[in-house]
Amino acid sequence: MKHWIHWLPGLDTLRRYETAWLPHDIFAGIVLATMLVPVGIAYAVASGLPGIYGLYATIVPLLVYALFGPSRILVLGPDSALAGVILGVVTPLSGGDPLRAATLAGMMAIVSGMVCILAGIVRLGFVTELLSKPIRHGYMNGIALTVLISQLPKLFGFSIESEGPLRSLWAIASAILEGRTNWVAFGIGLATLIVILLLKNSKRMPGILIAVVGATVVVGALDLGALYGVKVLGPLPEGLPGFVVPWIGYGDIFPVLIGGCAIALVSFADTSVLSRAYAARLGSRVDANQEMVGLGAANLATGFFQGFPISSSSSRTPVAEAAGACTQLTSVVGALAIALLLLAAPNLLRHLPTAALAAVVIAAAIGLIEVADLKRIYRIQRWEFWLAIVCFVGVAVLGVIPGIGLAIGIAIAEFLWDAWRPHSAVLGRAHGVKGYHDITRYPDARRIPGLVLFRWDAPLFFANAEFFKERVLDAVATSPPPVRWLVVAAEPVTSVDVTACDMVAELDQALHAQGIELCFAELKDPVKDKLKRFGLFEQLGENYFFPTIGVAVSHYLETNNVEWEDWEDQTKG
Repeated sequence: MKHWIHWLPGLDTLRRYETAWLPHDIFAGIVLATMLVPVGIAYAVASGLPGIYGLYATIVPLLVYALFGPSRILVLGPDSALAGVILGVVTPLSGGDPLRAATLAGMMAIVSGMVCILAGIVRLGFVTELLSKPIRHGYMNGIALTVLISQLPKLFGFSIESEGPLRSLWAIASAILEGRTNWVAFGIGLATLIVILLLKNSKRMPGILIAVVGATVVVGALDLGALYGVKVLGPLPEGLPGFVVPWIGYGDIFPVLIGGCAIALVSFADTSVLSRAYAARLGSRVDANQEMVGLGAANLATGFFQGFPISSSSSRTPVAEAAGACTQLTSVVGALAIALLLLAAPNLLRHLPTAALAAVVIAAAIGLIEVADLKRIYRIQRWEFWLAIVCFVGVAVLGVIPGIGLAIGIAIAEFLWDAWRPHSAVLGRAHGVKGYHDITRYPDARRIPGLVLFRWDAPLFFANAEFFKERVLDAVATSPPPVRWLVVAAEPVTSVDVTACDMVAELDQALHAQGIELCFAELKDPVKDKLKRFGLFEQLGENYFFPTIGVAVSHYLETNNVEWEDWEDQTKG
């Protein structure tokens, strides 16, 4: 029973639910729903889908995550960070058919959900940590720019036919110069955007709700749709989402798979960060693997109930918190409130202008842009800043999916480079400083005659084994002759594989040919165990493995009759 409860945190919360929480959760759920409706519709339109699918993709994940999600307060739903990815996949494949676009987006949600669930079950919740902060900033800034550009035509009241951010910018500029701007629609959209940005940090006044309701009332009361051609949402279909299997053609499989996997990575990276932040604030702990399962289950269910990929929301979660949410019941109440809207009042939002929806998405895209932290990164490490810029340009120029692929490729290359070419150092004895230190940092450090102390600052494995050998032989070649011992200061070596062990055996033979003994100091016990299994203890001799560098140095001085006076001995004398 405990095993199943672990995978269903919502049931565990229900078992311990306190009556005093109920009014807070109900009130917070109703407040949350007022924001979820316009935002869900806006992000659906930004993703290239009819607005109703945004509500479907809001109702289902709220209910599913309440059961499978470990966070008591996190709110899931359509997200601006995913809109560009979804749009980049469905637009070229759907050919303008909204039903086909919804089918493609639904399958992307299923792919994303399955990836997250499988990764959570096999405990791969750490994988998003492989994306460094500069890389995340780069691709998120690129996605923000892509989303913002995609919404400009709606803000100006016209449509364009183009693919890619740069071509879209050119088409937008051409349309404006040709006089195609609907200035009434633009005025409504701009006013909506200004209100949202001005009230963005207000906890008492919900900026999005005020702006969207105001725009809808103005358009409806003045009949601006009929008089000035302002595009509006129109009536929503009545009823709740039904179970549908989103079948796609063979030609769509590859781009949908790539898009779904990219969404899984982006959505879980954002969700895990937000989940940990709120867990720390509430003094609780969140299991990253269970978080991945919860997010995956929400995406999987959404894909089968006419939705599209979803993620956590850094804008709607604070609304739930500020309204007094105590548990996942807040999300359930919010989902039920939206369902009631679809059943009882589907025409309530028929005058909602498309330009106002564009303003909602543009405001969210602006919030995704990171500048301050990139300035800090530029000051402290220039190459990581330029890494972020490369990822940004990749998304902006190549498109969202190729750009994210580039970002992942750069992340893997960065990770492999750090492991492939790690830092190493020859150590010496610096006067007045305890221990042995890098002679490049301490040029006056004394080196013990005939002894090379070599430190390797990484695991030793197939990718860097030959580099290790080269650096060791180079350290020997550049040391004052004759060299009698080479001691590897191996405390940073956390692992070793077969390729590396075979290389160490070859290195030992090469050093022996020069009359040099290969020794290890401060080697960790698990690594020692591997060396014993590989037979290296027997080949090198157990006496040449030392617990500390100091013990190795003392043994070298004794066995080789080397005269050496340490600065500490001089001080004692």
